[in-house]
Amino acid sequence: MLISWEDFEKLEIRVGTITEVSDFPKAKKPAYRLTVDFGEFGIRKSSAQITRFYDRDQLVGMQVTAVLNFPNKKIADFVSECLVLGVYADPGSVVLLAPERKVFNGSRVG
Repeated sequence: MLISWEDFEKLEIRVGTITEVSDFPKAKKPAYRLTVDFGEFGIRKSSAQITRFYDRDQLVGMQVTAVLNFPNKKIADFVSECLVLGVYADPGSVVLLAPERKVFNGSRVG
């Protein structure tokens, strides 16, 4: 299915820096709870099923891409405020999409 350029422009895909990571034992699939700083777009929380390839310590300070204008999603007792983007390397294994060099938090992907 093709979308128009106008459809794509509706997506707020921005870069942010992970500032906090914690385990998420109540998630159905192994996941972390992330806090991400998107600069002028604020601090957002997200749940991410990225435990196979990433340790909590290596994630802090890492820049990621996320969709900011999806509605909040309740996952167990947690509210996810953005969708951090990644690639399914295989079922259950996600590799994060990240800029190859540091950019300003809140930078738009396009």
